[in-house]
Amino acid sequence: MAEATGQGTLAADLAARIDSLPALVNGDPWLVHRGRFVDVELLVEIGGAAHYLTIEHGSVVALARGPRPLRSWRFALRAGEAAWRRFWQEMPEPHYHDLFAMAKRGELSIEGDLQPFMANLLYFKDLLAAPRRQAREG
Repeated sequence: MAEATGQGTLAADLAARIDSLPALVNGDPWLVHRGRFVDVELLVEIGGAAHYLTIEHGSVVALARGPRPLRSWRFALRAGEAAWRRFWQEMPEPHYHDLFAMAKRGELSIEGDLQPFMANLLYFKDLLAAPRRQAREG
């Protein structure tokens, strides 16, 4: 089943994973603590579907989906649906286990002001890997 995003459709499993980010991140005290100095707007693009995350003091306080004309973001992570699906497996295969491995392979682009991303790299890696817990549980 696919879900309309305004820019096309997004497979239901991927929509569920991105929608789970606020609960997974905010429910992990160590991850929130690790990101306590992070205040940023970022764009995570899955295929052509845009997802804007607002992070304040390590917590995901907002998740907006779909095209937002003139919506700003500090940096963006863009990959196709197949790449995100492979990244979010419980035990990802080689080249899909890490954001930089995906970028090196040409599956992920990292754009914008990379200073907050690089300064808090482990936080963002763990934030985006959080949906792997769903694969383990479901």
